[in-house]
Amino acid sequence: MDAQLLAFIAVAAGMVALPGADFTVVVRNALASRGSGVATAVGVAAGLLVHTALAVAGLSAVLVTMPVLLRTVQLIGGAYVLYLGLSALYAIRRRRAGGERAQDPDEAGYRAPMSPGRSLRQGFLTNALNPKAPVLFLSLLPQFVPDGQPPLPRTVLLASVVVLLALVWFPAVALLVDRLGRWLRRPRTARAIEGGSGAALTALGLVLVGGPLLH
Repeated sequence: MDAQLLAFIAVAAGMVALPGADFTVVVRNALASRGSGVATAVGVAAGLLVHTALAVAGLSAVLVTMPVLLRTVQLIGGAYVLYLGLSALYAIRRRRAGGERAQDPDEAGYRAPMSPGRSLRQGFLTNALNPKAPVLFLSLLPQFVPDGQPPLPRTVLLASVVVLLALVWFPAVALLVDRLGRWLRRPRTARAIEGGSGAALTALGLVLVGGPLLH
């Protein structure tokens, strides 16, 4: 394995593991159930597959050079992330207003799990609509294509590495959260986590919707 590929794996691993909207959504859904968390994680990896495919096809370059199109993606992605954040905050408020009580006090205060299909779709859209991804892939992948080597096979390899890392990292996060679930689902802890994730997603959505065009 060449040194450039090893360096890329290290950089890509840090990029995938960096907390953001993907991480937040996986944790939220994993707290609801293991199945929801894993399905969301697989959806995130599927979203990355879209970005890597675009990078391989060279379409990321087209997107980046068309500010109107990139801004449209940014607005749609920001609106979706904002929707997820506000939905989480509204769910907490609704449960408090309704005086919701669970039979098991250790499980009280957290929402019911979503269907695998809905969880998968939520993870996919959260990642696929991320407007930073095309810019990131366009700037990152070419740096690890050695001079004199055909760019297409190398780019396919690098893109595959990113997707495989996501398929390892995000399901692992979901399983770890589920493993700690009995403690994390306690009423106060669950409300704090969901409230924090809802606030983080809302803030990120507002930045994407109201912020300048990403470069």
